Amino acid sequence: MSQEHPGAAAGPPRRGIAAYFGARWYGEVPIAVLFWRDMIMVGITVNATATLAAVLLLALDAPAPLAVAIHFAPVPWNLFLFASVWRATARLRPATAFAWQSVAALWLVLALLA
Repeated sequence: MSQEHPGAAAGPPRRGIAAYFGARWYGEVPIAVLFWRDMIMVGITVNATATLAAVLLLALDAPAPLAVAIHFAPVPWNLFLFASVWRATARLRPATAFAWQSVAALWLVLALLA
């Protein structure tokens, strides 16, 4: 990534949520950590928790639209992780980047279908 993000050289360091999302979006987190920890471990945990909560709501006779909303709540998170992995591959060799992008795309499809 040849462009620097705004405010990279000036101002105080980011903290909290802004730092977390900014580090991933601007490629400051190593691709292996971003993929294995954030996408696979945390992503699968978040998706499984949302699905389990949705199923439990349906079992407790909660309104179906609420259960559907809970089930699909992680979609923006999944899209963010996918886009972050995709952006992080910009500095890699084309074959390596393609491999990371392909596995990330497969994960996204599975996360959206599960």
